[in-house]
Amino acid sequence: MKYINILMLFIASLSFSQNWNTNFEDAKKMAEKKEQNVILVFSGSDWCAPCIKLEKEVWSSQVFKNYAKEHYVLLKADFPRRKKNALHKDIQKQNNQLAERYNKNGYFPLVVVLNKNGDVLGQVGYNKMKPEDYINVLNSF
Repeated sequence: MKYINILMLFIASLSFSQNWNTNFEDAKKMAEKKEQNVILVFSGSDWCAPCIKLEKEVWSSQVFKNYAKEHYVLLKADFPRRKKNALHKDIQKQNNQLAERYNKNGYFPLVVVLNKNGDVLGQVGYNKMKPEDYINVLNSF
């Protein structure tokens, strides 16, 4: 019985999880296949207070999850500072390259909306607003 409960919790968490990509090329291919734009998020997940707020208030909301599943390919470029949260060196290298291209000023959080070719359509940072309003901002690009 214990294993069944654990299995059910795992399945439930998968159904509510978001599919954040960590590979830029994969995200572009997926965007092209689905004819969707990419939301690229530069985040400092373990040190940046506005990044953590954006995660809690928008990205983890059911409203955003449901909308994004049908309209966007999600790509996260994280820059954690704590050793225990360190990324694999290949992912960190890719994130550094993404920052050189799309986040030259080093803003956190920075949300960049890209078309399927990787061209910038618009960008925004953290703004305290409802998920629906944040979606409207993203869609305005």
